[in-house]
Amino acid sequence: MTDLIWRPMRLADVDAVVEIARLSFPDHPEDRFCFENRLGLYPEGGFVLAAGDGKACGYLIAYPWRADAAPPLNSCFERLPDDAALIYLHDLAIHPEARGGGTTAAIIERLADQARADAWPALALVAVNAAAPFWMRHGFEPRDPPGMAEKLATYGPDARYMVRLL
Repeated sequence: MTDLIWRPMRLADVDAVVEIARLSFPDHPEDRFCFENRLGLYPEGGFVLAAGDGKACGYLIAYPWRADAAPPLNSCFERLPDDAALIYLHDLAIHPEARGGGTTAAIIERLADQARADAWPALALVAVNAAAPFWMRHGFEPRDPPGMAEKLATYGPDARYMVRLL
């Protein structure tokens, strides 16, 4: 795949995003409503990797969230928390056929730059599928705040809460 760029996610991209998520996170399924909900609450945190306006072959979705907290999987929120303290990177996934092009670093840095510009002090995420080393290469460090192990139980045995200070 050539000429791929990161662009803002649109509602029309959600079907492709769901498909990529199911391929990338088969043990952590999330329904279409979850992605629509996050995009609706914080559209500036949604990006897709595509050739122009073509079908998404990768995505990143992020939103303001509480520090030392992991949102429940496959859930909807009526609103973002009033006590949000950072940007939570919910997912970053690339379709298997588009992997290996070095596209992830650009969107992680774009999100970090955007978070800094909006005065957020950090990015946080839950690494799954043994991805902690990948995230450490991008400046994230594992954290184990009190009660986090219980919160991560549904994320799988290798889940790690990680934070990147900005």
